Amino acid sequence: MSRVIDTLSIEELERIDQVVAKYKGRHGSLIPALKESQDICGYLPKQVQRRIAEGLNLSSSQVYGVVSFYAFFTTVPRGKHIIRVCLGTACYVKGSKQIVEKLETELNLKVGGITKDRRFSLEAVRCLGCCSLAPAMVIDDDTHALVDPAEAVRIVKSYE
Repeated sequence: MSRVIDTLSIEELERIDQVVAKYKGRHGSLIPALKESQDICGYLPKQVQRRIAEGLNLSSSQVYGVVSFYAFFTTVPRGKHIIRVCLGTACYVKGSKQIVEKLETELNLKVGGITKDRRFSLEAVRCLGCCSLAPAMVIDDDTHALVDPAEAVRIVKSYE
């Protein structure tokens, strides 16, 4: 059983240290080091940002500046699988709000939240760019079209 410091395990911290060692002294290595670290943890808490800053001989503010600038970095935990349900007009009219409500109930979380096992995050988005497939949702990089609430639950369970 692994010990946990804050929300990260000793194993995760060791893997981050390996990433930092790999990029130490290499110009332009901050973004790849952050990306690999986020892949390990699922997000970039302050503890990880400080560890990367120290290891790459950068200030914490430099690291935070990059993390907060790029949308693909996050400082809040996300699940292993990110569920995005479109609430744009076409999807909303065809029932996407009911999909969100069903997933909130089934996964026991609210939009913006993460399941206790850190397996899923649920996000509501304004448009996925596939209005003709309404209602639509995306899990990770997979688009699911013409979804109804019961089907949404079945689709999510296929990612378990």
